[in-house]
Amino acid sequence: MKCGGCVRAVEQTLLEQPNVANASVNLVSRTAWLDFKDASQPIDSILKALAARGFSAQVKQKSALEKASPSEIDQTENWWHQWRQLMVALILLLLSVLGHLAEGGKLDLPILGSLPFHACLATVALIGPGKPILKSGTQAALNLTPSMDTLVGLGVSSAYLASLAALIWPEVGWPCFFNEPVMLLGFVLLGRFLEERARFRTGRAIKELAQLQPNKAKLILNNNETKEVKICTLQAGNKIQLLAGDRIPVDGIVVKGNSAVDISSLTGEPLPLEASPGTELVSGSLNLEATLILKVTRVGAETALARVIDLVEEAQARKAPIQGLADKVAGNFCYGVVTLALGTFIFWWQLGTRIWPHVLNASGQGLLHGHAHGLHSHLGSAAETPLGLALQLSIAVLVVACPCALGLATPTVITVASGKAARLGWLFRGGDVIEMAASLRQIVFDKTGTLTIGRPLVVGIKAQQDPKRMLQLAASLEQNSRHPLAYAVLQEAQRQKLSLFSANNARTYPGQGLAGELEGVDGLIRIGKPEWLAAEGVNWNSFSQSAINEAALEGRSILAVAQDEILLGIVIIDDQLRTDVDIALNRLREQGLTLRILSGDRREAVQRLGQQLGFKENQMGWQLLPEKKLSALEQLKTNGPIAMVGDGINDAPALAASDLGIAIGTGTQIAQESADLVLLGDRLEGLPEALLLARRTMGKIKQNLAWAFGYNMIALPIAAGFLLPSFGLLLSPPIAALLMAISSITVVMNALSLRTS
Repeated sequence: MKCGGCVRAVEQTLLEQPNVANASVNLVSRTAWLDFKDASQPIDSILKALAARGFSAQVKQKSALEKASPSEIDQTENWWHQWRQLMVALILLLLSVLGHLAEGGKLDLPILGSLPFHACLATVALIGPGKPILKSGTQAALNLTPSMDTLVGLGVSSAYLASLAALIWPEVGWPCFFNEPVMLLGFVLLGRFLEERARFRTGRAIKELAQLQPNKAKLILNNNETKEVKICTLQAGNKIQLLAGDRIPVDGIVVKGNSAVDISSLTGEPLPLEASPGTELVSGSLNLEATLILKVTRVGAETALARVIDLVEEAQARKAPIQGLADKVAGNFCYGVVTLALGTFIFWWQLGTRIWPHVLNASGQGLLHGHAHGLHSHLGSAAETPLGLALQLSIAVLVVACPCALGLATPTVITVASGKAARLGWLFRGGDVIEMAASLRQIVFDKTGTLTIGRPLVVGIKAQQDPKRMLQLAASLEQNSRHPLAYAVLQEAQRQKLSLFSANNARTYPGQGLAGELEGVDGLIRIGKPEWLAAEGVNWNSFSQSAINEAALEGRSILAVAQDEILLGIVIIDDQLRTDVDIALNRLREQGLTLRILSGDRREAVQRLGQQLGFKENQMGWQLLPEKKLSALEQLKTNGPIAMVGDGINDAPALAASDLGIAIGTGTQIAQESADLVLLGDRLEGLPEALLLARRTMGKIKQNLAWAFGYNMIALPIAAGFLLPSFGLLLSPPIAALLMAISSITVVMNALSLRTS
């Protein structure tokens, strides 16, 4: 594909296929993302239909982690082919310039100034570097899908054939301009090479992500020796050794060792993760300090890194709705340009020079017009006949038109933006998601696991005498439980480095608590709900009751601890706010967004957290089941586009129903799969930054579209001679070709500026 017209033709071809429900084509990556009605059907017929329209295609490799795929090899070969073609074209262009110097007497090499020499240069240019353009343009025209190659091919072949006619039949009355095909091809190929180079830079994000995975790993054998193997041979259950400085090649769980691990390349987290036995690590992370033994859980396309790359590729393939207008224009652009060129030719040949006879003399004022040397001249250089002038202007129209800029305006920016976002740990699922993110007016947050870390922690201990002794007894009994509150007690005991007693005859009372005996401790130890302990005959006092009432009013969980009938004290447990939640919410409010909380938690807990974070009473909802969240979201949609931020299974319906579903990367897999934007890691602070990037992205897209449309609306009338009667100005075809190349490069470079903004 070369331009927006090609994109339109490919999409129409794909949508005509009976099994294709939707298709999104990306000009930058030259890929098509398809939604099938029946995914089990083969796609051979689709590939054949594309080939019949002149667009050969193949199924993309499943994982970008596979090095040196056939498509990458083809891309490398195509790169070197373009380089060789450009070198030949530039050498011919240099010889053409030397020929004109010789023709003007400034260089003492008469043979270079002869007409046969220029004719030979033009012929070599057409059958050499110009052949692929002529062939592609002709094939596109025959398939009724004219492209940029069709326009350039018409321009250079018209100039060549007109010059050949003047050489063979001098009586036609216009000079030869064999240098025009040489200069046109030189500028066009130079522009395309620079454009391709810039395009390559826009798509580097996926390659940089793929390079995070090493090729080999140190497999631990049965005799505890290590052997270096290729990662493709690893299987789930294998154990590998990670030395300090090693990249982690697969997903796995640490079974031995302690070390700091840099996960910033995937999540954007600035601080390293402290890895210890039981810690789950993902591929692409960097082991910083010490040796780790990792048990492999996922390999290849199932790893976190592979899933991130798949999401980025999907994001780059799915276009933004704003591109729709540009695609429609680009799809019919070439037809319009050919029609305009034909109209320009007929007008200036039959009418223009009669209405404004002086234009034949004024046409020598054109840009890059030069001077005539005998029978050899630049097009439009003091054109002496209406036919000569009409020929130049029509060729300039063909060459100056640039559907490439229209086709590249959106996908280049989307490609750069999604790549930049991925490096920062934000995964947009497509250009349509970025456009929606830029237009948000309100955001709804779940509470647990979104605004909070989602893990209960001990936040207070009220003891009658020794708080450490009480915590030691409670944790010793709780080590027999799998309840989340038990984990909070055990974690606090571990933090305080308390040794635990062995428990005997521990018994669980569902929904109430635990009771049992501890070795070396007299009496029966109970831990659980205060109401249960009171029913079991435990004595209360005013101190304990007031502490319980205070914690209950704040919506916190309370565990009472007793030894026989004596109350030792209470443990207060609560979920903790994310460390950056205040910063994130303040930045979102500064961006003019309305924020709300919809949670399934208790009223007291939601209200306390909401007041702490600056939410008003009418901006909070509590004790909401998933279906209630869904109906609340539907009502809020009437106030403008809305996003839902969540992390749990119960959030999945709301994430899917909102205009923009946002999942925290540490949340469940189902929540991430239901979301449009995934924030990897624990940083909620990334949300306002991601939305700001979306707005900057849409700004760049609008700039590119304005430039692409504006360039063509200004350049085409000038090329058609609009300013010739009044100002004597026109565009010579070489300058038209140069402007065409610059327009495409400008669009790509503007997109690349997003990388550093």
